[in-house]
Amino acid sequence: MTRSRRLLVLALAVLLLGGLGTALVLRAAARTEQTQEGDPAVARGRVTLDRKDALVFLNGAQGPHRGSLVSVPAKAPDTERTASGLSCQRFYAAAGTGVCLNSTPGALAQDNRALIVDSDLRTVRSFPLAGVPSRARVSPSGHFAAWTVFVSGESYGAAFFSTRTSIVDTRTGALESDLEKFSIVLDGRPYTSGDVNFWGVTFSKDDDTFYATLGTAGQTYLVKGSVSRRSVTTLAQNVECPSLSPDETRVAYKKRVQRGASLWREHVLDLRTLREQPLAEKHSVDDQAVWLDDRTLAYALPTEGSVDSTDLWTVPADGTGAPRVLAPSASSPSRLG
Repeated sequence: MTRSRRLLVLALAVLLLGGLGTALVLRAAARTEQTQEGDPAVARGRVTLDRKDALVFLNGAQGPHRGSLVSVPAKAPDTERTASGLSCQRFYAAAGTGVCLNSTPGALAQDNRALIVDSDLRTVRSFPLAGVPSRARVSPSGHFAAWTVFVSGESYGAAFFSTRTSIVDTRTGALESDLEKFSIVLDGRPYTSGDVNFWGVTFSKDDDTFYATLGTAGQTYLVKGSVSRRSVTTLAQNVECPSLSPDETRVAYKKRVQRGASLWREHVLDLRTLREQPLAEKHSVDDQAVWLDDRTLAYALPTEGSVDSTDLWTVPADGTGAPRVLAPSASSPSRLG
C-alpha cells in the first residue's frame, strides 16, 4: 500500500470513529435529558386512543417531549413512556375520540384552540377558544366533548374569575358555545343572574345527561343537565369539578374547605342519597379527578419543589387507604379500554 493510500485510509478511519463517537455522545446526552432529576424515560413512537388497558396523559418531564401526549400500560405506569407528536395543555379521551386544548404563541396573542382528534390523533375538528384552557372531557361514547376556559382570571381560587364552558357534538360539529345560555333551575325555581359561570363538565353514557359546576352569588353547585333540553338543575352545594363514576352512581369532586381560600378536599358524593365521603388525600386538590375504575380515582398535585409541574396520584374512592403516586411529571390522565 502506498504512503498516500495509507494516509487516506487513516483519515477515513478517523472520520468514522469521530462520527461514531459524536453519535454516541449525542445519544447519551438525549438519554440524559430524558432522565435528568429522576424523570421517566420517554421515547417517540406511535400513540393511539384505541389501545386496550393503556393510560394516556400529558408528559411533564423536562426534555423534548414536555407537554406531549404519552402512553404507558395501565398496569405499569412507571415504565418508559411512548410520546406522540400531539402537545396540549389539557387532554381527555374516550371511545377513540380525544379533545386537546392547546395554546400556541401568535403575533399579538396566544392562539387557544380545542382540537377534536380521532384514535390516530389526527385532528378532525378545530374550534377557537375564548380564553386559557382549564378543563376537558369526552363522553363515554365519544359523541360529545366539553371544555372550560378562563376568560378572565387564572385560577378557581382567584377573587374574580370568569369561565366559558362549551359542548360540541364531535360527529356533526354542532357547538353549544356557552352553557350560560342554558336555562337554570336553582333550588326548584327558575334562576337568572349576570354572574353565572359553569365549569367542569362530566358526561353520562346516555349521550344527553351531564353534570357540571355552577357558580353564582358566591356559591358553587353541582348541576345535572340535559344537552337536548339545554337546561340544568341544581342538586347540591359546594361541589366543584365533578367526575361521574363508570357505574354512574357517584360523583367525585373537590369541596372548598375554607371560604375565600384556595383549599379543597377531594370527596365522593352518592347521587342517590347525596351523602358525601371525604377521601384519604389530605392535600388541597385543584383538579378534575378521573375514575380509573369504579373503585379508584386519579388526580394531579403540584410536584414538590417545582412551580410548573404536577404528579399524578391515585386514591381509593371509598375513603379508605392512602394516596400513592401513579405517575410523576404528568397531568390530564385518561384510562383507555
